Amino acid sequence: MVSVLSRLAHEIDALEVRRFEGRVTGLSGALIEASGPTEALALGARATIHGARDVRAEIVGFRGDRALFAPYDSIEAIRPGARVSLEGAAPMVRPSRAWLGRVIDCFGRPVDGEGPLAQGVKPQLVRAPPPSAHDRSRVGGRLDVGVRAINAFAALCRGQRMGVFAGSGVGKSVLMSMLARGASADVIVIGLVGERGREVKEFIEDTLGEEGRRRSVVVVATSDESAARRRLAPHMACAVAEYFRDEGKDVLLLVDSVTRFAMAQREIGLSVGEPPTTKGYTPSVFAELPKLMERAGPGREGEQGSITALFTVLVDGDDHNEPIADAVRGILDGHIVMERAIAERGRYPAINVLKSISRLMPMCHAAEENALVLRARAALSLYAEMEELIRIGAYKPGADAEVDEAVRVRPALEAFLTQAREERTPIKDGFAMLAEALR
Repeated sequence: MVSVLSRLAHEIDALEVRRFEGRVTGLSGALIEASGPTEALALGARATIHGARDVRAEIVGFRGDRALFAPYDSIEAIRPGARVSLEGAAPMVRPSRAWLGRVIDCFGRPVDGEGPLAQGVKPQLVRAPPPSAHDRSRVGGRLDVGVRAINAFAALCRGQRMGVFAGSGVGKSVLMSMLARGASADVIVIGLVGERGREVKEFIEDTLGEEGRRRSVVVVATSDESAARRRLAPHMACAVAEYFRDEGKDVLLLVDSVTRFAMAQREIGLSVGEPPTTKGYTPSVFAELPKLMERAGPGREGEQGSITALFTVLVDGDDHNEPIADAVRGILDGHIVMERAIAERGRYPAINVLKSISRLMPMCHAAEENALVLRARAALSLYAEMEELIRIGAYKPGADAEVDEAVRVRPALEAFLTQAREERTPIKDGFAMLAEALR
Protein backbone atom coordinates (compact mmCIF):
# COMPACT_ATOMS: atom_id res chain seq x y z
CA MET A 1 0.00 0.00 0.00
CA VAL A 2 2.86 2.37 0.86
CA SER A 3 4.55 1.78 -2.49
CA VAL A 4 1.27 2.44 -4.36
CA LEU A 5 0.68 5.70 -2.46
CA SER A 6 4.25 6.87 -3.01
CA ARG A 7 3.94 6.11 -6.73
CA LEU A 8 0.68 8.06 -6.92
CA ALA A 9 2.26 10.98 -5.05
CA HIS A 10 5.13 11.00 -7.54
CA GLU A 11 2.69 11.03 -10.45
CA ILE A 12 0.71 13.89 -8.91
CA ASP A 13 3.91 15.90 -8.51
CA ALA A 14 4.73 15.25 -12.17
CA LEU A 15 1.39 16.63 -13.42
CA GLU A 16 1.60 19.74 -15.60
CA VAL A 17 -0.30 22.56 -13.88
CA ARG A 18 -0.15 24.90 -16.88
CA ARG A 19 -2.42 24.65 -19.91
CA PHE A 20 -1.07 25.45 -23.35
CA GLU A 21 -3.26 26.49 -26.26
CA GLY A 22 -2.76 27.39 -29.90
CA ARG A 23 -4.76 28.18 -33.03
CA VAL A 24 -5.27 26.48 -36.38
CA THR A 25 -3.54 28.50 -39.10
CA GLY A 26 -3.88 26.23 -42.11
CA LEU A 27 -4.83 22.88 -43.57
CA SER A 28 -2.85 21.06 -46.27
CA GLY A 29 -4.12 17.68 -47.43
CA ALA A 30 -4.38 15.59 -44.28
CA LEU A 31 -2.05 17.84 -42.25
CA ILE A 32 -3.20 20.56 -39.87
CA GLU A 33 -0.96 23.57 -39.30
CA ALA A 34 -1.22 25.39 -35.96
CA SER A 35 0.58 28.02 -33.94
CA GLY A 36 1.22 27.91 -30.21
CA PRO A 37 3.78 28.41 -27.43
CA THR A 38 7.09 26.92 -28.58
CA GLU A 39 7.68 25.27 -25.19
CA ALA A 40 4.57 23.10 -25.81
CA LEU A 41 5.34 22.24 -29.42
CA ALA A 42 7.38 19.05 -29.31
CA LEU A 43 7.59 16.25 -31.85
CA GLY A 44 5.18 13.51 -30.81
CA ALA A 45 3.08 15.79 -28.59
CA ARG A 46 -0.67 15.31 -28.79
CA ALA A 47 -3.38 17.92 -29.05
CA THR A 48 -7.15 18.30 -29.28
CA ILE A 49 -8.54 20.70 -31.90
CA HIS A 50 -11.89 22.05 -30.73
CA GLY A 51 -14.83 22.73 -32.98
CA ALA A 52 -18.20 21.29 -33.93
CA ARG A 53 -16.49 17.94 -33.35
CA ASP A 54 -13.22 17.64 -31.42
CA VAL A 55 -10.30 16.23 -33.41
CA ARG A 56 -7.29 14.59 -31.77
CA ALA A 57 -3.92 14.95 -33.49
CA GLU A 58 -0.17 14.45 -33.06
CA ILE A 59 2.72 16.73 -33.97
CA VAL A 60 4.71 15.08 -36.78
CA GLY A 61 6.78 18.01 -38.05
CA PHE A 62 7.28 21.77 -38.22
CA ARG A 63 7.07 24.48 -40.85
CA GLY A 64 8.95 27.45 -39.49
CA ASP A 65 7.52 28.14 -36.03
CA ARG A 66 4.24 26.39 -36.85
CA ALA A 67 3.53 22.77 -35.90
CA LEU A 68 2.21 20.18 -38.36
CA PHE A 69 -0.36 17.82 -36.90
CA ALA A 70 -1.39 14.39 -38.25
CA PRO A 71 -5.04 13.90 -37.23
CA TYR A 72 -6.31 10.76 -35.53
CA ASP A 73 -9.92 11.64 -36.40
CA SER A 74 -11.85 13.02 -39.36
CA ILE A 75 -10.84 16.62 -40.16
CA GLU A 76 -14.09 17.68 -41.81
CA ALA A 77 -15.16 19.96 -38.92
CA ILE A 78 -11.90 21.93 -38.66
CA ARG A 79 -12.02 25.68 -39.33
CA PRO A 80 -9.35 28.46 -39.41
CA GLY A 81 -8.59 29.86 -35.99
CA ALA A 82 -9.98 26.82 -34.15
CA ARG A 83 -8.65 26.45 -30.61
CA VAL A 84 -5.94 23.82 -30.07
CA SER A 85 -5.35 22.32 -26.60
CA LEU A 86 -1.74 21.11 -26.46
CA GLU A 87 -0.86 18.06 -24.35
CA GLY A 88 2.29 16.23 -23.30
CA ALA A 89 4.79 14.60 -25.64
CA ALA A 90 4.96 11.22 -23.88
CA PRO A 91 1.54 9.49 -24.06
CA MET A 92 1.04 6.77 -21.46
CA VAL A 93 -1.25 3.77 -21.08
CA ARG A 94 -2.10 1.71 -17.99
CA PRO A 95 -2.64 -1.95 -18.95
CA SER A 96 -3.81 -4.51 -16.42
CA ARG A 97 -4.59 -8.24 -16.33
CA ALA A 98 -8.26 -7.34 -16.81
CA TRP A 99 -7.37 -6.50 -20.44
CA LEU A 100 -7.06 -10.19 -21.29
CA GLY A 101 -9.87 -11.24 -23.60
CA ARG A 102 -10.57 -7.65 -24.67
CA VAL A 103 -10.30 -5.75 -27.96
CA ILE A 104 -8.90 -2.19 -27.81
CA ASP A 105 -8.03 0.61 -30.21
CA CYS A 106 -4.71 2.40 -30.66
CA PHE A 107 -5.41 4.58 -27.58
CA GLY A 108 -6.08 1.61 -25.30
CA ARG A 109 -9.85 2.16 -25.26
CA PRO A 110 -12.26 -0.80 -25.51
CA VAL A 111 -14.01 -1.31 -28.86
CA ASP A 112 -15.65 -4.68 -28.19
CA GLY A 113 -18.79 -3.32 -26.52
CA GLU A 114 -18.08 -5.18 -23.27
CA GLY A 115 -17.86 -2.18 -20.98
CA PRO A 116 -14.98 -0.08 -19.64
CA LEU A 117 -11.47 -1.41 -19.12
CA ALA A 118 -9.97 -1.64 -15.66
CA GLN A 119 -6.85 0.52 -15.57
CA GLY A 120 -3.61 -0.69 -14.04
CA VAL A 121 -1.47 1.19 -11.51
CA LYS A 122 1.79 1.30 -13.48
CA PRO A 123 1.88 3.63 -16.51
CA GLN A 124 3.60 2.41 -19.68
CA LEU A 125 5.01 4.65 -22.39
CA VAL A 126 3.17 3.96 -25.65
CA ARG A 127 6.36 4.61 -27.60
CA ALA A 128 8.93 3.32 -25.14
CA PRO A 129 12.55 3.01 -26.27
CA PRO A 130 13.88 -0.56 -26.59
CA PRO A 131 15.86 -1.86 -23.61
CA SER A 132 19.61 -1.35 -23.79
CA ALA A 133 21.42 -4.22 -25.50
CA HIS A 134 23.76 -4.57 -22.49
CA ASP A 135 20.87 -4.76 -20.00
CA ARG A 136 19.00 -7.53 -21.79
CA SER A 137 18.97 -11.21 -20.96
CA ARG A 138 19.84 -13.79 -23.57
CA VAL A 139 17.00 -15.59 -25.35
CA GLY A 140 15.43 -18.48 -23.45
CA GLY A 141 14.56 -22.05 -24.37
CA ARG A 142 12.44 -22.96 -27.36
CA LEU A 143 8.80 -21.98 -27.57
CA ASP A 144 6.32 -24.65 -28.62
CA VAL A 145 3.93 -22.96 -31.09
CA GLY A 146 1.94 -26.10 -31.94
CA VAL A 147 2.60 -25.83 -35.70
CA ARG A 148 4.73 -28.75 -36.94
CA ALA A 149 6.38 -26.93 -39.84
CA ILE A 150 7.57 -24.09 -37.59
CA ASN A 151 8.53 -26.23 -34.59
CA ALA A 152 10.73 -28.43 -36.78
CA PHE A 153 12.08 -26.20 -39.56
CA ALA A 154 11.99 -22.66 -38.11
CA ALA A 155 11.93 -23.14 -34.34
CA LEU A 156 11.54 -20.14 -32.06
CA CYS A 157 13.31 -19.43 -28.79
CA ARG A 158 11.60 -17.38 -26.11
CA GLY A 159 12.45 -13.76 -26.82
CA GLN A 160 13.15 -14.29 -30.52
CA ARG A 161 11.71 -12.06 -33.26
CA MET A 162 10.61 -13.56 -36.57
CA GLY A 163 8.98 -12.33 -39.76
CA VAL A 164 6.16 -14.04 -41.64
CA PHE A 165 6.41 -13.10 -45.34
CA ALA A 166 3.34 -13.72 -47.49
CA GLY A 167 1.27 -12.28 -50.30
CA SER A 168 -2.40 -11.48 -49.85
CA GLY A 169 -4.74 -14.46 -49.49
CA VAL A 170 -2.02 -17.04 -48.79
CA GLY A 171 -3.22 -17.84 -45.26
CA LYS A 172 -1.16 -15.74 -42.86
CA SER A 173 -4.22 -14.75 -40.79
CA VAL A 174 -5.07 -18.43 -40.31
CA LEU A 175 -1.44 -19.14 -39.35
CA MET A 176 -1.64 -16.29 -36.81
CA SER A 177 -4.74 -17.86 -35.28
CA MET A 178 -3.00 -21.26 -35.07
CA LEU A 179 -0.12 -19.62 -33.22
CA ALA A 180 -2.46 -17.70 -30.90
CA ARG A 181 -4.33 -20.87 -29.94
CA GLY A 182 -1.45 -23.33 -29.92
CA ALA A 183 1.61 -21.48 -28.58
CA SER A 184 2.70 -22.35 -25.06
CA ALA A 185 2.96 -18.67 -24.04
CA ASP A 186 1.32 -17.11 -20.99
CA VAL A 187 -0.19 -14.14 -22.86
CA ILE A 188 -0.87 -13.38 -26.53
CA VAL A 189 -0.94 -9.77 -27.78
CA ILE A 190 -2.24 -9.32 -31.33
CA GLY A 191 -1.93 -6.09 -33.31
CA LEU A 192 -4.20 -5.91 -36.37
CA VAL A 193 -2.91 -2.96 -38.40
CA GLY A 194 -4.78 -1.80 -41.50
CA GLU A 195 -7.09 -4.82 -41.40
CA ARG A 196 -10.36 -4.82 -43.34
CA GLY A 197 -13.15 -3.76 -40.99
CA ARG A 198 -15.34 -6.67 -42.13
CA GLU A 199 -12.68 -9.22 -41.18
CA VAL A 200 -11.89 -8.03 -37.66
CA LYS A 201 -14.93 -9.64 -36.02
CA GLU A 202 -14.48 -12.79 -38.12
CA PHE A 203 -10.86 -13.06 -37.00
CA ILE A 204 -11.70 -12.57 -33.32
CA GLU A 205 -14.79 -14.81 -33.15
CA ASP A 206 -14.06 -17.52 -35.73
CA THR A 207 -10.34 -17.59 -36.52
CA LEU A 208 -9.04 -16.76 -33.02
CA GLY A 209 -11.92 -18.45 -31.22
CA GLU A 210 -12.88 -18.46 -27.57
CA GLU A 211 -9.82 -20.44 -26.50
CA GLY A 212 -7.38 -18.06 -28.15
CA ARG A 213 -9.21 -14.92 -27.10
CA ARG A 214 -9.29 -15.88 -23.41
CA ARG A 215 -5.56 -15.22 -23.01
CA SER A 216 -5.21 -12.52 -25.67
CA VAL A 217 -5.34 -8.76 -25.95
CA VAL A 218 -6.23 -7.58 -29.47
CA VAL A 219 -5.28 -4.07 -30.68
CA VAL A 220 -7.14 -2.97 -33.82
CA ALA A 221 -6.69 -0.13 -36.33
CA THR A 222 -8.69 -0.84 -39.49
CA SER A 223 -7.78 0.25 -43.02
CA ASP A 224 -10.30 3.11 -43.04
CA GLU A 225 -8.75 4.74 -39.97
CA SER A 226 -6.23 7.56 -40.27
CA ALA A 227 -2.55 6.97 -40.95
CA ALA A 228 -1.74 8.30 -37.46
CA ARG A 229 -3.88 5.57 -35.87
CA ARG A 230 -2.41 2.83 -38.06
CA ARG A 231 1.08 3.98 -37.13
CA LEU A 232 0.24 4.06 -33.41
CA ALA A 233 -1.52 0.65 -33.16
CA PRO A 234 1.60 -1.60 -33.25
CA HIS A 235 3.28 0.62 -30.64
CA MET A 236 0.22 0.19 -28.41
CA ALA A 237 0.48 -3.60 -28.89
CA CYS A 238 4.15 -3.42 -27.87
CA ALA A 239 3.29 -1.34 -24.78
CA VAL A 240 0.71 -3.94 -23.66
CA ALA A 241 3.20 -6.76 -24.32
CA GLU A 242 5.86 -4.93 -22.30
CA TYR A 243 3.49 -4.64 -19.35
CA PHE A 244 2.94 -8.41 -19.24
CA ARG A 245 6.66 -9.05 -19.84
CA ASP A 246 7.50 -6.88 -16.82
CA GLU A 247 5.00 -8.99 -14.86
CA GLY A 248 7.25 -11.99 -15.55
CA LYS A 249 5.06 -13.49 -18.30
CA ASP A 250 6.22 -15.11 -21.53
CA VAL A 251 4.37 -13.07 -24.16
CA LEU A 252 3.76 -13.93 -27.81
CA LEU A 253 3.35 -10.71 -29.82
CA LEU A 254 1.74 -11.03 -33.26
CA VAL A 255 1.63 -7.92 -35.49
CA ASP A 256 -0.27 -8.12 -38.80
CA SER A 257 1.07 -6.39 -40.74
CA VAL A 258 4.23 -4.34 -40.48
CA THR A 259 3.82 -3.41 -44.16
CA ARG A 260 0.66 -1.44 -43.41
CA PHE A 261 2.49 0.25 -40.51
CA ALA A 262 5.19 1.25 -43.00
CA MET A 263 2.57 2.52 -45.46
CA ALA A 264 1.03 4.69 -42.73
CA GLN A 265 4.45 6.13 -41.87
CA ARG A 266 5.10 6.74 -45.59
CA GLU A 267 1.78 8.59 -45.90
CA ILE A 268 2.68 10.86 -42.97
CA GLY A 269 6.27 11.35 -44.16
CA LEU A 270 5.22 12.39 -47.65
CA SER A 271 2.66 14.84 -46.20
CA VAL A 272 5.35 16.47 -44.06
CA GLY A 273 7.63 16.83 -47.11
CA GLU A 274 10.12 13.97 -46.76
CA PRO A 275 11.74 12.92 -50.04
CA PRO A 276 10.47 9.58 -51.40
CA THR A 277 13.01 6.81 -51.93
CA THR A 278 12.51 3.23 -53.16
CA LYS A 279 8.86 2.65 -54.14
CA GLY A 280 7.93 5.95 -52.52
CA TYR A 281 8.94 4.95 -48.99
CA THR A 282 10.43 7.85 -47.05
CA PRO A 283 13.63 7.66 -44.93
CA SER A 284 11.58 7.82 -41.70
CA VAL A 285 9.95 4.47 -42.58
CA PHE A 286 13.29 2.66 -42.38
CA ALA A 287 14.18 4.56 -39.20
CA GLU A 288 10.88 3.59 -37.51
CA LEU A 289 11.01 -0.15 -38.31
CA PRO A 290 13.87 -1.04 -35.91
CA LYS A 291 12.41 1.21 -33.19
CA LEU A 292 9.24 -0.88 -33.29
CA MET A 293 10.77 -4.33 -33.68
CA GLU A 294 13.59 -3.91 -31.16
CA ARG A 295 10.98 -3.44 -28.42
CA ALA A 296 10.29 -7.17 -28.59
CA GLY A 297 12.78 -9.66 -27.17
CA PRO A 298 14.05 -10.86 -23.79
CA GLY A 299 13.49 -8.82 -20.66
CA ARG A 300 16.19 -7.13 -18.64
CA GLU A 301 18.97 -9.14 -17.05
CA GLY A 302 17.69 -11.03 -14.04
CA GLU A 303 14.01 -10.68 -14.98
CA GLN A 304 11.82 -13.61 -16.02
CA GLY A 305 9.55 -12.23 -18.74
CA SER A 306 10.11 -12.19 -22.49
CA ILE A 307 8.37 -11.08 -25.69
CA THR A 308 8.56 -13.53 -28.59
CA ALA A 309 7.35 -11.66 -31.66
CA LEU A 310 6.15 -12.50 -35.15
CA PHE A 311 5.72 -9.58 -37.55
CA THR A 312 3.91 -10.33 -40.79
CA VAL A 313 5.06 -8.69 -44.02
CA LEU A 314 2.55 -8.35 -46.85
CA VAL A 315 4.91 -8.74 -49.80
CA ASP A 316 3.95 -6.54 -52.72
CA GLY A 317 3.07 -8.62 -55.79
CA ASP A 318 4.59 -11.74 -54.14
CA ASP A 319 8.00 -10.05 -54.46
CA HIS A 320 9.93 -11.17 -51.40
CA ASN A 321 12.73 -8.70 -52.17
CA GLU A 322 10.62 -5.53 -52.10
CA PRO A 323 11.96 -2.71 -49.82
CA ILE A 324 10.00 -3.43 -46.63
CA ALA A 325 10.60 -7.19 -46.79
CA ASP A 326 14.29 -6.57 -47.39
CA ALA A 327 14.57 -4.14 -44.45
CA VAL A 328 12.62 -6.37 -42.05
CA ARG A 329 14.74 -9.43 -42.90
CA GLY A 330 17.84 -7.51 -41.83
CA ILE A 331 16.32 -6.56 -38.46
CA LEU A 332 14.68 -9.80 -37.33
CA ASP A 333 16.12 -13.14 -36.17
CA GLY A 334 14.71 -15.18 -39.04
CA HIS A 335 11.80 -15.42 -41.44
CA ILE A 336 8.96 -17.76 -42.35
CA VAL A 337 8.08 -17.65 -46.06
CA MET A 338 4.56 -18.50 -47.23
CA GLU A 339 4.08 -19.09 -50.96
CA ARG A 340 1.04 -18.85 -53.20
CA ALA A 341 2.09 -21.88 -55.27
CA ILE A 342 1.99 -24.09 -52.16
CA ALA A 343 -1.43 -22.72 -51.16
CA GLU A 344 -2.75 -23.30 -54.68
CA ARG A 345 -1.98 -27.01 -54.46
CA GLY A 346 -3.93 -27.20 -51.20
CA ARG A 347 -1.21 -27.58 -48.60
CA TYR A 348 -1.79 -25.40 -45.53
CA PRO A 349 -0.10 -23.72 -43.80
CA ALA A 350 1.59 -22.77 -47.10
CA ILE A 351 5.09 -22.49 -45.59
CA ASN A 352 8.09 -23.01 -47.84
CA VAL A 353 10.39 -24.64 -45.31
CA LEU A 354 13.39 -24.49 -47.70
CA LYS A 355 13.20 -20.68 -47.81
CA SER A 356 12.34 -20.26 -44.13
CA ILE A 357 15.09 -19.90 -41.56
CA SER A 358 15.45 -19.30 -37.85
CA ARG A 359 18.87 -17.94 -36.91
CA LEU A 360 18.58 -19.42 -33.42
CA MET A 361 17.28 -22.85 -34.43
CA PRO A 362 20.51 -24.83 -33.93
CA MET A 363 20.49 -23.89 -30.24
CA CYS A 364 16.75 -24.70 -29.96
CA HIS A 365 17.00 -28.36 -31.04
CA ALA A 366 18.89 -31.33 -29.67
CA ALA A 367 21.56 -32.92 -31.90
CA GLU A 368 19.32 -35.79 -33.04
CA GLU A 369 16.50 -33.35 -33.85
CA ASN A 370 18.85 -31.20 -35.94
CA ALA A 371 19.95 -34.34 -37.79
CA LEU A 372 16.32 -35.21 -38.62
CA VAL A 373 15.68 -31.68 -39.91
CA LEU A 374 18.81 -31.78 -42.08
CA ARG A 375 17.71 -35.10 -43.62
CA ALA A 376 14.24 -33.75 -44.32
CA ARG A 377 15.60 -30.52 -45.83
CA ALA A 378 18.00 -32.46 -48.04
CA ALA A 379 15.18 -34.69 -49.32
CA LEU A 380 12.83 -31.76 -50.00
CA SER A 381 15.60 -29.75 -51.69
CA LEU A 382 16.66 -32.63 -53.93
CA TYR A 383 13.07 -33.31 -54.96
CA ALA A 384 12.57 -29.60 -55.76
CA GLU A 385 15.64 -29.68 -58.03
CA MET A 386 14.46 -32.80 -59.88
CA GLU A 387 10.70 -32.14 -59.78
CA GLU A 388 10.34 -31.02 -63.38
CA LEU A 389 12.26 -34.03 -64.73
CA ILE A 390 10.25 -36.37 -62.51
CA ARG A 391 6.92 -34.94 -63.63
CA ILE A 392 7.65 -35.18 -67.36
CA GLY A 393 9.05 -38.71 -66.97
CA ALA A 394 12.63 -37.79 -67.92
CA TYR A 395 13.98 -39.25 -64.67
CA LYS A 396 14.02 -43.06 -64.49
CA PRO A 397 13.79 -44.68 -61.04
CA GLY A 398 17.07 -46.38 -60.08
CA ALA A 399 19.27 -43.79 -61.79
CA ASP A 400 20.20 -42.12 -58.47
CA ALA A 401 19.63 -43.64 -55.01
CA GLU A 402 19.34 -40.25 -53.28
CA VAL A 403 16.73 -39.01 -55.73
CA ASP A 404 14.82 -42.28 -55.33
CA GLU A 405 14.83 -41.76 -51.58
CA ALA A 406 13.62 -38.14 -51.96
CA VAL A 407 10.75 -39.32 -54.19
CA ARG A 408 9.85 -42.06 -51.72
CA VAL A 409 9.63 -39.84 -48.62
CA ARG A 410 8.05 -36.79 -50.25
CA PRO A 411 4.37 -37.80 -49.74
CA ALA A 412 5.02 -38.46 -46.05
CA LEU A 413 6.85 -35.12 -45.66
CA GLU A 414 4.02 -33.28 -47.41
CA ALA A 415 1.56 -34.91 -44.99
CA PHE A 416 3.78 -33.86 -42.07
CA LEU A 417 3.81 -30.22 -43.27
CA THR A 418 0.02 -30.17 -43.76
CA GLN A 419 -1.90 -29.19 -40.64
CA ALA A 420 -5.54 -28.29 -40.03
CA ARG A 421 -6.35 -24.99 -38.36
CA GLU A 422 -7.78 -26.67 -35.24
CA GLU A 423 -4.90 -29.14 -34.91
CA ARG A 424 -2.08 -28.66 -32.41
CA THR A 425 1.04 -30.82 -32.36
CA PRO A 426 3.55 -30.58 -29.45
CA ILE A 427 7.25 -30.51 -30.34
CA LYS A 428 7.92 -34.05 -29.11
CA ASP A 429 5.05 -35.55 -31.11
CA GLY A 430 6.06 -33.51 -34.16
CA PHE A 431 9.57 -34.93 -34.22
CA ALA A 432 8.19 -38.45 -33.75
CA MET A 433 6.02 -37.86 -36.84
CA LEU A 434 9.02 -36.47 -38.77
CA ALA A 435 11.15 -39.51 -37.89
CA GLU A 436 8.33 -41.78 -39.04
CA ALA A 437 8.04 -39.87 -42.33
CA LEU A 438 11.75 -40.34 -43.02
CA ARG A 439 11.81 -44.02 -42.01
